[in-house]
Amino acid sequence: MRDFDYLGEETVYLDAACQSLRPKPVVEALERYYFTHNSCGERVKYAWGEKTDELVEGTRRKILKLLKLKTKEYFVSFTLNTTYGINLILNELDPKLVKKVVTSEIEHNSPFLATMAMSERLGVPRIVLERDDDGTLLMGDEDFAGAVVVVNCAANFDGRQLINLKAVIKRVHKDGGIVVIDAAQAMSHYYEMLEKTEADAVCFSAHKMYAPSLGVIVARRDLVPKLKQTFIGGGMVDDVERNSYLLSAEGNKDHIHTVFEPGLQAWGEIVALGEAIDWLSARTKEDKERLKACTQELDEFLRSRERVKMVGSEANPTMSFYVEGLDSHLLGAALGKEGIMARTGYFCSHYYLDKVCRYPALVRFSLSYATREGDVERVKKVMGNI
Repeated sequence: MRDFDYLGEETVYLDAACQSLRPKPVVEALERYYFTHNSCGERVKYAWGEKTDELVEGTRRKILKLLKLKTKEYFVSFTLNTTYGINLILNELDPKLVKKVVTSEIEHNSPFLATMAMSERLGVPRIVLERDDDGTLLMGDEDFAGAVVVVNCAANFDGRQLINLKAVIKRVHKDGGIVVIDAAQAMSHYYEMLEKTEADAVCFSAHKMYAPSLGVIVARRDLVPKLKQTFIGGGMVDDVERNSYLLSAEGNKDHIHTVFEPGLQAWGEIVALGEAIDWLSARTKEDKERLKACTQELDEFLRSRERVKMVGSEANPTMSFYVEGLDSHLLGAALGKEGIMARTGYFCSHYYLDKVCRYPALVRFSLSYATREGDVERVKKVMGNI
């Protein structure tokens, strides 16, 4: 694909689950911000600032449109990354509303540790639910009254999806709980599963969906009254007295996003995210079929090798494995010397991969729209030699 033609022929990037490569139009959008209207959003009245405001608001609208959500029900805030967004929400929820915190066993450390910290801080129980091999959250007879449920909708080691996402949200809301979804691994290739979601908040990272490093919170407007804000600063207030202040979100419904946006934002990155959403939305059937074909070919190759042990049973652009008798870190280093970039270890999912499944350190290949047919052939050749 010409949008990634800066890649050398001997360069194979298979670490998109960490951060995707950026297509040229996204990089160019970021450059345009710095070269033509480098300015603070929501603060200035000169032309550069007005241009920034226009594009930033455009990005907020594009995110809601991508997820088919209504502006009268949801708003978009920008943060550093998924981890920051999840922690911010959990720390800002009114403690009086929280009776327990719930997560699942296959979580990234982002929600896994954040729920642990919330449980310790508030002195409430923490429940870790199991997930089926297909990603289903096993809720059993759990009571979600007063619960804050934080779970991913796609795992970062084998891509398994929360296929009962809608049922989870419906059940938790029926009991009177709050649902926060970690969508970091879903937004690049199957954001459709979050369309018209009724989750209270969805957190994801722009840098995993072909955009610059940035975090996003998509939250229900009716979540705001459930917050007891303590993380406050510039850009969030409309008026300040000696010992009091008026939050912008309280005085202006159009500024509700500021509840999660203390201080100066990464305006250029937000603008470039808007470009990335346009780019992602324009992927053709041919683009998607090429990614699917590359995924299936590499998955079939790995499963055909007797000593290769795969995590999960379904082909997915994010695939993890280990080779019996071969240290994964050494394998990763050997691949790296051949220009093949892959992740090794437990990918911030230590509890499940190490303590529950007791896997040795793993290798992760994560493909993307930047993956070429030749990349798969090169991986097969190098892996075969090794």
